[in-house]
Amino acid sequence: MNRRAFLLALAATAAAPGLALAQQMPSADAIMRRLEAPSGRNVAPRDRVDIREFKRRPDLRRMAPSIDIQSINFAFGSADIPRSEYGKIREIGTALERILSRRRSAVFLIEGHTDAVGSDASNLALSEARAAAMKRVLVRDFRIPPRALDTVGYGERYLLVNTQREEWRNRRVTIRRIDEFVR
Repeated sequence: MNRRAFLLALAATAAAPGLALAQQMPSADAIMRRLEAPSGRNVAPRDRVDIREFKRRPDLRRMAPSIDIQSINFAFGSADIPRSEYGKIREIGTALERILSRRRSAVFLIEGHTDAVGSDASNLALSEARAAAMKRVLVRDFRIPPRALDTVGYGERYLLVNTQREEWRNRRVTIRRIDEFVR
């Protein structure tokens, strides 16, 4: 690497120090640790809610163990998951498979998210399509049982980076383990 290329790379790293780390795919072990973490709330069976209510309640969603997967690269305006991303999805599939082997009743919610560019309606539809695409790949290619996965799209409602501009970090999926909250 020549000196100019090195200095440019160094400047880019200094300008956006979290960028390189944010795009790294967490390992299956890291995903498992996050999804198996205690929820911090012991929900009695009589206090559990149905899945539709869970999806509407941010207070419950925040309590459920979760992990944001920002490293699955959704193109702007797209829900397609390129084959080049399947190695990353394999880490998710491996983690879910291990959790399900220990806890057969585990249930995961796959949330789709978008950035704030576009209408609310189009972003909601796109986020739902992203969650459905992730579920489809996990079921079809990584043999995760469909009963263990539910999906929802939130559009631009829960931005990680509060901006009205195109922002790759907002185009993501979140996976939550919700079996302690739903009946």
